[in-house]
Amino acid sequence: MPKSKNKVSKTERNDQPIKVLLVEDEESFIEALTVGLTREGFEVTVAVDGAEAIDRFEEGEPDLILLDMMLPKISGLDVCRHIRTTSQVPIIMVTAKGEEIDTVVSLEVGADDYVTKPYRMRELVARMRAVLRRIPGENDASVITLDEDVSELGGIRLEPDTRRAFVAGDEVHLRRKEFELLRLLMENAGRVLTRDVLIDRVWGSDYVGDTKTLDVHIKRLRGLIEQSPKEPQLITTIRGVGYRFDGAKR
Repeated sequence: MPKSKNKVSKTERNDQPIKVLLVEDEESFIEALTVGLTREGFEVTVAVDGAEAIDRFEEGEPDLILLDMMLPKISGLDVCRHIRTTSQVPIIMVTAKGEEIDTVVSLEVGADDYVTKPYRMRELVARMRAVLRRIPGENDASVITLDEDVSELGGIRLEPDTRRAFVAGDEVHLRRKEFELLRLLMENAGRVLTRDVLIDRVWGSDYVGDTKTLDVHIKRLRGLIEQSPKEPQLITTIRGVGYRFDGAKR
């Protein structure tokens, strides 16, 4: 598929246009999004099915992927899983309106955010820019700066310099946001952190999604570090407020 060139504004990083891989099979959406995103200054490449999406990604990694969940040949979820085996490129999943399970699953397989159809171009662009500002390595105050020491609490050991995590001596593999969330909770062990504080510190003050993203990450963390995730002893829920890490310091 041909690329749409940047003709209007300068949405750039390192003096280069931001390259967006748009994975969508509905022609009406493709045309509207290509025109709208090009006007916003993005450089757009289109893939119309899951197999083509993987090919386009592997030809040259884009800066961001806008990925529809329902695709021919390979589903959006499977495309996301495939990409996450080699890359942490920002992925925004597009899900059907009202399908809550779709949004939860999309976050669990590694999407950074999601939007539901139909959506407004302004909201979509805002989410795209917010996700791009949270990329590690950028000069972004919304990303937590981790100390280089080792944290150990409640049988959990974190090594911030290498972003490795261990539970009872066994390594567990945490995604970037999961690591940041767990570290923040451990640093404030015994204190209740509100949902707003957690989202603001981990996802950034410019995050425009809802709190479901936080809930999904907490659920996954519990599955990785708790002996009984359905009866959590380390990360406890304070109803109507937020979460607290209750591990006793060793």
